[in-house]
Amino acid sequence: MLAKTFGSAVYGVDASIITVEVNVSAGTKFLMVGLPDNAVKESEQRVESAIKYFGYSMPRIKTVVNLAPADIKKEGSAYDLPIALGILKASGQLTTEALEQYIIMGELSLDGLLRPIKGVLPIAIEARKKGFKGFILPKENASEAAIVDKLDIIGVETINEAIEFVEGRLEIEPLKKDTRSIFEDTYDGYEADFAQVQGQENIKRALEIAAAGGHNVIMIGPPGAGKTMLAKRLPSILPPLNLHEALETTKIHSVAGKLGAHASLVATRPFRSPHHTISDVALVGGGGIPQPGEISLANNGVLFLDELPEFKRTVLEVMRQPLEERRVTISRAKVSIDFPANFMLVASMNPCPCGYYNHPEKECVCPPGTVQRYLNRVSGPLLDRIDLHVEVTPVSFDEMTADRQAETSTQIRERVISARLLQTERFKDHPTIFSNAMMPPPMVKDICQINEAGKKLLKTAMERLGLSARAYDRILKVSRTIADLAGTEEIRIEHLAEAIQYRSLDREGWAG
Repeated sequence: MLAKTFGSAVYGVDASIITVEVNVSAGTKFLMVGLPDNAVKESEQRVESAIKYFGYSMPRIKTVVNLAPADIKKEGSAYDLPIALGILKASGQLTTEALEQYIIMGELSLDGLLRPIKGVLPIAIEARKKGFKGFILPKENASEAAIVDKLDIIGVETINEAIEFVEGRLEIEPLKKDTRSIFEDTYDGYEADFAQVQGQENIKRALEIAAAGGHNVIMIGPPGAGKTMLAKRLPSILPPLNLHEALETTKIHSVAGKLGAHASLVATRPFRSPHHTISDVALVGGGGIPQPGEISLANNGVLFLDELPEFKRTVLEVMRQPLEERRVTISRAKVSIDFPANFMLVASMNPCPCGYYNHPEKECVCPPGTVQRYLNRVSGPLLDRIDLHVEVTPVSFDEMTADRQAETSTQIRERVISARLLQTERFKDHPTIFSNAMMPPPMVKDICQINEAGKKLLKTAMERLGLSARAYDRILKVSRTIADLAGTEEIRIEHLAEAIQYRSLDREGWAG
């Protein structure tokens, strides 16, 4: 007897429907075909143990399980539940005709309990698109799938509950979630706030400019100056995610299995801070069936690279293309997958190996030439993609103990949102450009025009400070953002002057 159930496979951030065909006929073997990996092949043992636990039996005649389409590799243990129900149906132990109305996914334990799976949100979206009535899945994943409306989300704890439901002996109320309400309740859920930071007003100002224009930023300063603390608070001043961005971010975290049990919508901007020992594959993504890396997990948020020169050179260089294109393409022999990678890069570094070069009080003990070699670990092409270079100095005792109330993240974010609204209007005819940082060079000349006094100042700065040619466009972009924060149409000379000071690493002889 032939039976069919339906599961799904996730490739990139999108899902494809997989038909699980089970045929029980004369013979003695159990065969599984359709390019299953080892985890899928091992489902036979889990399925047999789970159905026996609840009083059902594994057929002792020839059983063929086909995962179609057969030319796509199937990975993971999430096919256990559709395979088990298909076997029970094909062997006559289930009489229901409802199986083909549902997408069914879940990993079985030996006692029939269902374990959570990855990639639930894109599967639910695809199920609704293909016209399925509902989605039967582990109860721990139900909140995530319930983000998708017009689809019955049936969360079950055991295989027996799934059997009883499809047979009509158990009524399970589909889980419903008000996605917009969840989004509105959690979009501002940041614990870190700039009001907790005493002093460092110049660094806060630089991060406000970075947030307003979507600029990448690097902070250079001694240990303990507050670089990491400031970076962690950057998401709290970025404009709130809109619902489309929240769904896109949630899909990526779902595919990577980063949502956790009973989680639903990612409504706050992600902040990812990988350790400097990370590999290039872990950073950009990869694997047999490619999985998203850290740059994709930071999509619509912040990627923070602490101690930038300590990262392997190959790891840093693979970021160059994603920083330009805002996406990363992982190519394999049979498949090529695009992951979104629209993130703000925030990096920090010590000025030298000992950490105290240019320190106002402590003396650097590095030998001659060491500082320059340390800075040279970060390539010019990567620095070329970072708009703001900010020197961070330690906070004095008086600043730390001052009673003055610092600005809150909410106050700063209001100015950032106002500047972003100006940019939205400016780039309304350019659907791929959302912020000043994304402007290509031809557009910079048109939008970032400066008067003769500004040109004279910029020429003087480039000659006297030894700024490199690559700093020219960056200065104009940043000055455009500063003008947006000030609410002015023209770029004034004071806006240019402020932008020039954020090019520390471009100055000739900066490292002595």
